[in-house]
Amino acid sequence: MVLVTSHLYRLKYTSLGVLVLQTTSLVLTMRYSRTLKTDQHYLASSAVVSAEVLKIFACTFLVIMENNFSVQAVRQLLREEIVSKPAETLKLAIPAGIYTLQNNLLYVALSNLDAATYQVTYQLKILTTALFSVSMLGKKLNLNQWFSLLLLMSGVTLVQWPTDDENDPNPKPGHQSQLVGLMAVLMACVSSGFAGVYFEKILKETKQSVWLRNVQLGIFGFAFGVGGMMAYDGEKVRQLGMFQGYTSITYTVVVLQAVGGLIVAVVIKYADNILKGFATSVSIIISAFISYVLLEDFNPTSIFFVGSAVVIGATFLYSYERQPVASSIIKI
Repeated sequence: MVLVTSHLYRLKYTSLGVLVLQTTSLVLTMRYSRTLKTDQHYLASSAVVSAEVLKIFACTFLVIMENNFSVQAVRQLLREEIVSKPAETLKLAIPAGIYTLQNNLLYVALSNLDAATYQVTYQLKILTTALFSVSMLGKKLNLNQWFSLLLLMSGVTLVQWPTDDENDPNPKPGHQSQLVGLMAVLMACVSSGFAGVYFEKILKETKQSVWLRNVQLGIFGFAFGVGGMMAYDGEKVRQLGMFQGYTSITYTVVVLQAVGGLIVAVVIKYADNILKGFATSVSIIISAFISYVLLEDFNPTSIFFVGSAVVIGATFLYSYERQPVASSIIKI
């Protein structure tokens, strides 16, 4: 019994470490890759498409694993669940398109906001997910959760409170706008909330494997991503190719974005909601420290510290319930 308990504790805190590492590394590497001084930056739209391709391969492998590596069984499953049910498959076009938009918005946000400010502000997805859960799924919030959402809005407002940048020892590089970054994060929060709840609703209405659903999402996401890339960066792609400006950092960002959600989905069953809230808090602190010390694009103020503390407290308070409204959706 003692050995089992010890093993569970190790799994629990290993999960915490993985969650912190995944969340922090993705945000910091994405921010670094977008602000790196180079002759030619990679296309964010191209990175989104590349990540979708990796997701499709990863989830396809998991579907094959679920079917004991039987190619015939997988072929039959795809025929029955995708080809023979076009109406059900098309339902996933909506969240796939929104997720594709969200992924592009995150690149815009991290091109204009430091990692710490971005992470704190992005916690507003808790608010949007909760509101969409109430309106679309008929879920109910208790008083603690409503209060935590008010705290969350207050904390984010403090973090985004304008400050005097004249004395900032680390001024932002050119072509960065806090307003553009803020608008991108807010739009990403809304899209994340809606797409997550819509995907949850689809999962509850069918008995398909969640990995198969993610393969379908990935196929639509790839199509939308390619369309967006050609519409927005088509001329650049035709001139220098899709992978222009790619470096080892770019490939790291693509891999982290593609398999990060998969890693979280695997370990999340060992981490309760309090632990997830703690992981978010630790990630924000690490991001703030690295942004200040290494990236040198972040100058924390007392208002930022207060706002961050309020957001972290709101995250813990909202997750305190055993069955929170914003249930974990496995979308990678």
